[in-house]
Amino acid sequence: MLRIRHLPTLALLLACAVPLGGMALALVGLSPASTVRANNTESEMMLVHNVFFTVRDRSPEHAAQLVAACDKWLTGHPGTVFYAAGTLSDLDREVNDRDFDVGLHLVFENRAAHDKYQVSERHQQFIEQHRHLWTKVRVFDSVAQRRSSEN
Repeated sequence: MLRIRHLPTLALLLACAVPLGGMALALVGLSPASTVRANNTESEMMLVHNVFFTVRDRSPEHAAQLVAACDKWLTGHPGTVFYAAGTLSDLDREVNDRDFDVGLHLVFENRAAHDKYQVSERHQQFIEQHRHLWTKVRVFDSVAQRRSSEN
């Protein structure tokens, strides 16, 4: 089994696989699942939880209010490796999806930590007390293997 250690190599393989419907991965003997899991099972890998909110009136004031609420309610949960919340960047390239106002980014040490976060009282209170601020929520969850910055 081929093990991919460098992100640029994986990105190149995936870039080739998209237009070919996965055929490029099959040609090198990889399945999509094997590229994701590499050396670990999914339960052992970090869980990356990205949430993109569109605020009700698209106002900077409500976006700032939502970021402050994220900072209050969604930080410090057990098993959190990384937390950040902020507003839409001014980058406006062809590839940028700009259909959101607030981005929330959490990395959990594993799936179990994420699952506990989802049902935690503070997370549920955040949703209940602030759902009036948004009209749309998009969630993107992925698994990731911890790598040093030297790889």
